[in-house]
Amino acid sequence: MVIGVLTVRLAIFEALSLKDKRRVTKSLKDRLGGRHNISIAEVDDLDHRQATTIAIAMVANDARFVESALAKIVDEIRGFGQASLIQYDIELL
Repeated sequence: MVIGVLTVRLAIFEALSLKDKRRVTKSLKDRLGGRHNISIAEVDDLDHRQATTIAIAMVANDARFVESALAKIVDEIRGFGQASLIQYDIELL
């Protein structure tokens, strides 16, 4: 069994309030959660209005599959127009 964890830090430059930030974060979480078999949560920058850190976890039998799937999620996040990818980290356990 392989557990993959993707941690992503995003900038939300157009957010003028925490409410704007949470709307964008929820939209991204709902989009990714609906398309992929993952667990996703906001884990840091909770009170920062123009940044968010989300963590995504995936479990499978094949490490190559997990790494590939998480890389595809990173590409999908890059294409998300409401936030900019600052950094990411993929860790396999």
